[in-house]
Amino acid sequence: MVLQERETSAAVPAPGVGVLRRAIQILGELLITAGLILLLFVAWELWWTNLESDARQSDVINNFAQDFTGPLTPQNPATLSPTDDAAPPPPTVDYGPAVVSTAPGHGGTIGIMYIPRFGESYTRPIVQGTTTDVLDTLGLGHYDTTSMPGAVGNFAVAGHRQTHGAVLDNIHTLVPGDRVYVQTRDGYYVYVFRNNQIVLPSRIDVLLPVPAQPGATPTESFLTMTSCNPRFGSQERIIAYSVLDHWQPASAGPPAEIAAQVAKMHGEG
Repeated sequence: MVLQERETSAAVPAPGVGVLRRAIQILGELLITAGLILLLFVAWELWWTNLESDARQSDVINNFAQDFTGPLTPQNPATLSPTDDAAPPPPTVDYGPAVVSTAPGHGGTIGIMYIPRFGESYTRPIVQGTTTDVLDTLGLGHYDTTSMPGAVGNFAVAGHRQTHGAVLDNIHTLVPGDRVYVQTRDGYYVYVFRNNQIVLPSRIDVLLPVPAQPGATPTESFLTMTSCNPRFGSQERIIAYSVLDHWQPASAGPPAEIAAQVAKMHGEG
């Protein structure tokens, strides 16, 4: 009898233990809920925003293709790529000074960018402005204080790296000599990549007419692409510099290297 009474007494929790246990249980449930919310947010950032942006960018590309007039295949044999990889490249036809378009209003489409280094499917719109309404949905945003494609000076664009279409996700893979193609309604501008640079976000001098050279007078046509660095962060900026090699009017057809992509954009690939 005595032992039974002691056993029963030991089974009764000490004052406050039940409350503490309940508090720990509630805290655990809250942490699990917070973890699920965090996972959903990451999925939204890295997956859903890309799907949404890809759909919007496809609409912009389709609208550009409908308004574009010009052949979809190279028209001059000199622009065709040689069949022998060891053969020298064909001569570039001189079409004179590049035609420079007038900048559209905010959110207006400037053209399309093709970067073979990023894959055969890389076809991204270039839109006027670098505010979130452009960068988060429409593709590459043009810094409206910089030059237009083909102009002497600095044509500078920005783009996300991991979210909202990830238009410059592979910017770090560019190697000197890679070609970057910009198509506008006037023609095709062929830039050649030179180098990249990692800078702090405050380094706005990379947008100057001669990048990072205050007061310098430009004599070349630059293309500057900017994005966040590292790939999953934004503590720095990665800057990719290219220079215009040549241009050709829309009537000459696309450069051979991107002819298949141009045809596909028009639904003929």
